[in-house]
Amino acid sequence: MDTVEENKKIELLLARCRKKENSAFKELYGQYAKAMFNICLRIVNNKDEAEDILQESFVKAFNDMSRFNSAPEFSAWIKRVVVNHSLDVVRKQKNNFISIDDTDVAAPEEAQEEISYNIKTVSECLRELPDGYRAILTLFLFENYSHKEIGATLNISEGTSKSQYNRARLKLAALIQQKTFTYEQS
Repeated sequence: MDTVEENKKIELLLARCRKKENSAFKELYGQYAKAMFNICLRIVNNKDEAEDILQESFVKAFNDMSRFNSAPEFSAWIKRVVVNHSLDVVRKQKNNFISIDDTDVAAPEEAQEEISYNIKTVSECLRELPDGYRAILTLFLFENYSHKEIGATLNISEGTSKSQYNRARLKLAALIQQKTFTYEQS
């Protein structure tokens, strides 16, 4: 199905949701749940928390259904709710973002060789990152937030976002290299 047809389908679902049709709520949830769950999981790194965030985000969306007439408008809004709620959960758990002054990370090498990695290895290593690093990588790489948007979302400067992104990227690469080396040794 192309984007235009998909948007029309979502817009019809939104109209039915505004009329309080339970089957439309269920269908709309089915359209977005998997993608939104993956966002939650990447940020909070806990399946149970991610499921709770997903449910709470959709309850909020369904309660505010009258605000939405277009699919892109709803899609952007539900994604923003999920990201913000996920970040709130991380903050409440007292897992603060790492200060850029508190962590030593090796400087990037002049010429980095291109290596492809197994998606499972990358996912495992991403889950091992500190919450702040994981959140910034997730927002930048997977959710296409700019550093300015990340800064505004996390209440940090754009420069801090860029710096932490680079440190997170290096930390992730080191973890992947370590894990790959460990696998090769076994």
